[in-house]
Amino acid sequence: MEQRVLGRTGRNVSVIGLGTWQLGADWGDVSVEDAKAVLDAAVEAGVTFFDTADVYGDGRSEQVIGEYLRGRPDADIFVATKMGRRASLDPANYTLDNFRAWTDRSRTNLGVDTLDLVQLHCPPTPVYSSDEVFDALDTLVAEKRIAAYGVSVETCDEALTAIARPGTASVQIILNPFRLKPLERVLPAAAEAGVGIIARVPLASGLLSGRYTKDTVFAANDHRTFNRHGEAFDQGETFSGVDFATGVEAAAEFAELAPEGATPAQTALRWIVQQPGVTSVIPGARSPEQARANAAAAALAPLPGATLEAVRDLYDRRIRAQVHDRW
Repeated sequence: MEQRVLGRTGRNVSVIGLGTWQLGADWGDVSVEDAKAVLDAAVEAGVTFFDTADVYGDGRSEQVIGEYLRGRPDADIFVATKMGRRASLDPANYTLDNFRAWTDRSRTNLGVDTLDLVQLHCPPTPVYSSDEVFDALDTLVAEKRIAAYGVSVETCDEALTAIARPGTASVQIILNPFRLKPLERVLPAAAEAGVGIIARVPLASGLLSGRYTKDTVFAANDHRTFNRHGEAFDQGETFSGVDFATGVEAAAEFAELAPEGATPAQTALRWIVQQPGVTSVIPGARSPEQARANAAAAALAPLPGATLEAVRDLYDRRIRAQVHDRW
């Protein structure tokens, strides 16, 4: 699989990685055995980048990854985790002492001395402008608790503020055919600064797979049931902030753009991979089959200009009014 340099980390990662929120919580039940099978399928398909967080299953996702990698010393995997949501989202909680405690816990969960990359996990907006916060992150690097740091953001303005920080290695942002706003300013700014872009929520919580209808019912412990209107966390994390019924209709139209031999989900991933400035995209998977299918999108031919124009037209007609100005 194609490898790209992840911004200021200087490390190569696969253009299609693996998001592991599903392996921790909020997507229904996934056993440890099934989670490890997903990790194994991804590695065998060429994935070299796992993304996790300390709150996914209260550390379960990190622990599963750590245990899996201890059994696969041959696998050269870059693991990015996140911190900042183990306490209330108050800027006063973003301190060096808390950072040390949170990263020490992640180091234990993953079984490593130094974390490859730690990202602030969608913190309150004022955090991005705090010199003290970024000084604390620099201290973690100096102490070799972490090798590099980045941010996971909700808005484009937050991304731009973080990109301006000289120590920011990467920015993780929602980017998919239903969320085009980052293309305007964020991706060009990141490319100019040498900051990596990690595209998250690439399938709009599964909408872009084309598998759902307006009558689809998700499990009670699935965020696609309990967070449709932002009841638990930012609404943009669920279906990219798109109303479910609208999203289902738009996804059916998007599915018609898939080239022969490719699924709608693979088409969405291919679209993201070829956006200038993107380093890696991190779809989740709940089964080995999904992990393999996602990874296979890296081998698709670039989408032609007519398809790119059709994606833009679909976004402008169906989606833009709901999400563009809000995020």
